[in-house]
Amino acid sequence: MNKPGFVDIYPASRIPRNIQHNFKPISRFKPRGVEEQSNAMNATRQKGIRIVTDSGSVSSALRWASDEEVRRQVYVVGNSEPRENIGVLDELIDARDEFAKTMGCRSYAEFAIRPNMAASVDVVMSFLNDLSDTVRHKADEEFNTIKDFKRRVCNDKSADLEPWDEDYFIGMMKSSAHTVDPSVVASYFPLSQCIKGLNVLVESLFGATFHQVPMGDGESWHPNVIKLSLHHPDEGDLGFMYLDLYSRKGKYPGCAHFAIRGGRRLSGTNYQLPIIALVCNFSSSRGLTARLNHCDVETLFHEFGHALHSLLSRTEYQHFSGTRVALDVAETPSNLFEFYAWDYRVLRTFALDETTGDPIPEKLVKALNASRNMFPATDLQRQVFYSIMDLTLFGEHTSKPVDTISAVADLKRKHTSWNYVEGTHWHTRFSHLINYGAGRGF
Repeated sequence: MNKPGFVDIYPASRIPRNIQHNFKPISRFKPRGVEEQSNAMNATRQKGIRIVTDSGSVSSALRWASDEEVRRQVYVVGNSEPRENIGVLDELIDARDEFAKTMGCRSYAEFAIRPNMAASVDVVMSFLNDLSDTVRHKADEEFNTIKDFKRRVCNDKSADLEPWDEDYFIGMMKSSAHTVDPSVVASYFPLSQCIKGLNVLVESLFGATFHQVPMGDGESWHPNVIKLSLHHPDEGDLGFMYLDLYSRKGKYPGCAHFAIRGGRRLSGTNYQLPIIALVCNFSSSRGLTARLNHCDVETLFHEFGHALHSLLSRTEYQHFSGTRVALDVAETPSNLFEFYAWDYRVLRTFALDETTGDPIPEKLVKALNASRNMFPATDLQRQVFYSIMDLTLFGEHTSKPVDTISAVADLKRKHTSWNYVEGTHWHTRFSHLINYGAGRGF
């Protein structure tokens, strides 16, 4: 279920002005004094901010809000809603377990891993546990470095480092160490320019180009959706892609590629063209195009790699079209495409200053790459934890139902350097548990 909660922040000044457009302005009337509470004429209008705890808003608040109490509230509420998802996940685990056993497997984890390159659940789990042990010392060192930085910034020698501090202080450390101003970086990445950049890349690599085409009556599910055809001068149309890039209420959270129709050979030279949707949740304000931070650019390139995999593959049967392969193989094109988002030779072709048209400076790209590599153990530890959590939830269980909250809390304490926040259950909004399942995609 995608039913986030919200946090109301008063006054609005507790939220940095440069990110207030991501949230909803609200107001309340506050009496000027106890004796005047019944007199509406003597009430003052106080402006505030309502942060709806969808994934994009939570990410922005945790990255940019300097007020720790704001970050704490957003983290706790954002990772505690919707409560109903706890039961939904329990039902999913039971259903997948029953299905796997019907198929002759001991668990859904075994069923999910069987068609992949990995040999078995035991082999994968052994590898992950060894990797967790190997990375722990370095990850603990990085954790203490971040904690020391927080204590210096806050002038508090006893301050603890909490999960809601991670994005904020890591971002601050990266910016200060490598002179990377996120607002300056974003000025080179308007969403429209990024789409043009992807088109330039496709033409350079494959000789094909995207062209916007009209949609028929009832074909689009929202006015902001556009349809593109991928065209090759010799082979004609190769497939079609819907772009649904902006956030809106009730929409699927996060960024993803969806195969709507797989390609397949119908007869001889007649081929059914693939149709896919590239869905993101970028924010825009007052009708302006979104300006992406570099993390969003990397995500866009990743999902575009999936999209091209689906559009360019040619198979006899649609069951094997595009990303419909072993999942550890399906992630290869998308991960390769991420590298283009870090390569100056590619970025200079489309990452242009909005005002002057000058390409992004090579020095800035080098700083971004240096910043990227600052906390490698923390990043790796997180991915290992995700994988172990996934395999554990969908693995063999001696008793049912599985207490997923306690299980995830124990795993986080064991396999990460960070605290578990009591009362939260962020994993029930972790969509990869649904889309991938049993560690196949991590």
